[in-house]
Amino acid sequence: MTRLRITAAGHTFIAETNPDAPDTVAAFMKLLPYRQKLIHVRWSGEGCWIPLGEFKLGVGFENHTSHPSVGDILFYPGGYSETEIILAYGSCCFASKMGQLAGNHFLTIVEGKDNLRALGTKVLWEGAQDVVFELAE
Repeated sequence: MTRLRITAAGHTFIAETNPDAPDTVAAFMKLLPYRQKLIHVRWSGEGCWIPLGEFKLGVGFENHTSHPSVGDILFYPGGYSETEIILAYGSCCFASKMGQLAGNHFLTIVEGKDNLRALGTKVLWEGAQDVVFELAE
């Protein structure tokens, strides 16, 4: 497993790649360092997301789920809704205005989980926050 550092809203997290999503991990690793904005989810509960519109990572579904655990990061390759990345910081059921979705669980936060609720609350009440994904040293 490869470790990534995720920095957002003054918090740093360490995530590990998920071996059950090899295509998603390989494609995402080519984007590093990856900079975006996190916003609060609309439909999914306690989560933050990165809306990616029509972006194509070039992967299909693998080990996809609608119910990420706290600290799970999913990649939705598009189809019924726009392409996106979602990070669960609490109770989450991945959905859109089209209904329930499933995304590839490709990263899991293994360090800093105790700060996920603070991140989610900040994004909820203060709006979009910068996020950076990069290789951990």
